[in-house]
Amino acid sequence: MKTAISSWSYHRLLDTGALSWEGAVDHAASIGATGFECVLNDLDPEFAKHIFKYIREKGLEAPIYTTGANFLVPNPEAEVERVKKHIDVAAQNGVTMMRHDVAWGFYEGYEGEKTIEAAVEIMAPAIREVASYGESKGVITCSENHGRLFQDSDRVRKVYRAVNHKNYRFLCDIGNFGGVDENCANATAALSDLICHVHCKDSLFRSGMDRNPGAFWGLTRGGNYRRATIFGQGDNPTFQCLNVICSTGYDGYFSIEFEGIEDTLPAIQAGHDNLVKMLKELGK
Repeated sequence: MKTAISSWSYHRLLDTGALSWEGAVDHAASIGATGFECVLNDLDPEFAKHIFKYIREKGLEAPIYTTGANFLVPNPEAEVERVKKHIDVAAQNGVTMMRHDVAWGFYEGYEGEKTIEAAVEIMAPAIREVASYGESKGVITCSENHGRLFQDSDRVRKVYRAVNHKNYRFLCDIGNFGGVDENCANATAALSDLICHVHCKDSLFRSGMDRNPGAFWGLTRGGNYRRATIFGQGDNPTFQCLNVICSTGYDGYFSIEFEGIEDTLPAIQAGHDNLVKMLKELGK
């Protein structure tokens, strides 16, 4: 069984200084995770070297390096070169997989037709170049169902078909499909052949026909209400999604990505405990 905790799960504590990165790694190790996923948006080779060394000293693996990106820009070539530098850092630290975003929306001043096909045409060559560079460095590149514009399973598939590179894979966030009102289990199954890493996330849902529940609830694309919560305690079909993934023979990491309003450390532990129980029931 390979379980990890994403550093994003701790971001509220990390951002305020209430917890150090080393403390986050220590916590992940203490609750029984076998890996720690680093989200590193700022390029800082020395810090990356330090934290990956610390992760391994604590007996954990570093299965993936996660960073942001946006290739739907006037000059995607510049973004390609920036992302390549993150690949260099991943390779230098022995991390063999890197996740990057693809796009957040059409940029200000864009004058073409605002279709998914038009966006893919701009992005695909840049993503392909990043994938090719990653292959030369021994780093698998991947992106996830994230950022609303490319969060639906059919849109994600369009990106992968257009990029068409063997080194470019899919990070499946089993909860993110809910943000665009897609059934998470069906969407996971639709993309199961591409999966190289899994984010385990859960949310509560309320119908858009009801009143707004208030603070901390966001709107889905279709006007329903959604709030992140502890993995295994929400309305996402979490066990069903894991079952779909495990049935494919997937043997990679399942990484907790907590984004709820509950107290961070016990919430991460409760979510990880639920993840472990589910995977054991599935024979992992």
